[in-house]
Amino acid sequence: MNRNLSTGYSFFVGLLAVLAIQFLLTPAVPEAFADGPEDNSVEAVRPVPPAGIELSSEQRESLLKQFSAVEAAFKQLQNSKDSQTQRLLPDVEVFIRAVHEAVSLNSFYQERDIKDAHRLLDLASERIAELENGTASWTTTRGLVVRGFRSGLDGTVQPYGLEIAENYDTQHSVPTRCDIWFHGRGERSLELQFISQRLRQPGQYPPETGIVLHPFGRYSNAFKFAGEVDVLEALEHVQQEYSIDPNRISVRGFSMGGAACWQFAVHYADQWFAANPGAGFSETPEFLKFFQGETLNPPWYEEKLWRMYDCNLVAKNLMQVPTIAYSGEIDRQKQAADIMEEACDEAGIDLVHVIGPDTAHKIHPDSNRLIRSKLDSIAERGRERFPSDVHLSTYTLKYNRMAWLSLLGLKEHWEKSTIDGHYEVDSKANGSQIDIETSGVTEFQIDFPPGWSPFPQGSEVSIVIDGQTLPATRPKSDWSFANRYRLVDDQWTLVESDETSSSDQSTSISKRPGLQGPIDDALMSPFLFVLPTAQGKNSKVDEWVQEESKRAIHEWRRQMRGDVRIRNDVDVTQEDVAQYNLILWGTPNSNSLINKLIPQLPIVWKESGIHVGEESYSADEHALILIAPNPENPNRYVVLNSGFTYREYDYLNNARQTPKLPDWAVIDTRIKPNARWPGGVVDADFFDETWSLKASD
Repeated sequence: MNRNLSTGYSFFVGLLAVLAIQFLLTPAVPEAFADGPEDNSVEAVRPVPPAGIELSSEQRESLLKQFSAVEAAFKQLQNSKDSQTQRLLPDVEVFIRAVHEAVSLNSFYQERDIKDAHRLLDLASERIAELENGTASWTTTRGLVVRGFRSGLDGTVQPYGLEIAENYDTQHSVPTRCDIWFHGRGERSLELQFISQRLRQPGQYPPETGIVLHPFGRYSNAFKFAGEVDVLEALEHVQQEYSIDPNRISVRGFSMGGAACWQFAVHYADQWFAANPGAGFSETPEFLKFFQGETLNPPWYEEKLWRMYDCNLVAKNLMQVPTIAYSGEIDRQKQAADIMEEACDEAGIDLVHVIGPDTAHKIHPDSNRLIRSKLDSIAERGRERFPSDVHLSTYTLKYNRMAWLSLLGLKEHWEKSTIDGHYEVDSKANGSQIDIETSGVTEFQIDFPPGWSPFPQGSEVSIVIDGQTLPATRPKSDWSFANRYRLVDDQWTLVESDETSSSDQSTSISKRPGLQGPIDDALMSPFLFVLPTAQGKNSKVDEWVQEESKRAIHEWRRQMRGDVRIRNDVDVTQEDVAQYNLILWGTPNSNSLINKLIPQLPIVWKESGIHVGEESYSADEHALILIAPNPENPNRYVVLNSGFTYREYDYLNNARQTPKLPDWAVIDTRIKPNARWPGGVVDADFFDETWSLKASD
């Protein structure tokens, strides 16, 4: 059974009917903006997003009447055979879903929100009418535009906003610049509020030419996890719908959006012509201590996982993207750029840091003009797609590529790995050379795609890796050049072409790009929740599974603003196994797929207990959380008993929103889950680079 809500909203009427009762039963909780010690108690966590206001009976009736009419018209439109109509359905559905979610999740916060809901339904009706007549005027509209796409992540429609300059070529014949603007934190800015703002209010830097893309980012996660995927999917959709110059795309943002800009700048540095982060945070520990006043005492694995998003640790990647930081002189969040300035200095980068004089948490007008001038100048030059000098620092194969270099294997995940490349081209037959220096790397690829090889046809290219000279294939007639190298017994070797013919390495059991963990990574590509249909051997563990799975489904909707795909274990198909990361809930007794796969996974789970190497834990009192390649499809993950791993306490500050569990954990179900943990974590660790248990020290 697929319970994805994107295919209809038939229960909307029932939700409206019970909403009044729900308000009476739910105590009002005033929204607080503590940003300090008041938000540092696990025992007293305020709700994020906060509860909304009560709708009057007249407001509910009016909204229901309009929604029902729009929903009926939209269902008719879904039956259209017209290809353009089918392609543009998300541009209608984003309005309908925004109102639906505002009602069902109680997120009207002021009277204007109710008016905005009616306006969005009006816009949905207008777009439906246009599509029925074979037109779609909003696709060629300049100014403020809201559009939508269907996410591959969970199948739901997601919105984004556009600011399109008046001189944009609506025939899409001339490629144009695109600036991605990351919005700030807004605990009351859900779909309804985000879309309404994007329809009425220009951004910080209205475009004089080109397009500004405002991604929704799946609400308030600093554009990490599902929010990170949302940005990439929104950009891809914009590139399909508009003529975007791939060498003139920038990332920019302020406050929470500044934090997002830092992480997109360091992790995808080769994708942008420039980066312009303002305020926000750039790492986890120092920000939480300084800004949040928090005393930190994380488990060792959580501290190690901060490295997934801590930008100062990989600041040298900014050598690949022109960067202009901004801070207000008296803004506490100036700390983010100060940290990065220090890290950049250590990496040999003199960071440009524009400071708004005597300015708190906003962009000073003079700074605004200066930054615009600098960005315009950089845009004239554009991105250099294949520079002669490349540097990449990373702690994970999730972020493994920079220009013409891709990392394919690491000595140990979550320890720093680097690769530096430099090429020189000589017109002589044997004059060209590539010099590579690595640290912590076991496999990498040099890749210039067709048309982009800088080396002359028929020439020999000398490859020097860590002082070792190696052979290389010659440039191809399509002007491509690709060679893969692997470390074997501490010596680099050229991987022969027959070994590289399958880029997905489907027979490999090593950690590799896209299959490297941790648990949260499984929810950053298409996934499917699989629920148990049988009863387990222990009611306490079954109860834990039931509550944690229900919570994960609810929190995905509440925090990541989507609907989980769900099937029962007995209904999973081979197509599901091929398409999705499987998130399996239950035990070997209650979930048939867990029972089938557990003998092929790195940890033993039997009636006798959960056996982790020489350690054993009673199956009557413990549950297993785990991520590994799916034995039935090693190009996808299988996860046991976990959604995204940060919880309610971490919703209160975006810097806390980091992975909380490594590749596996044993949970004592006798310890009640709280706003921080899914129970008692009695053992946890990462798997090694071959997805096996690490050897005991």
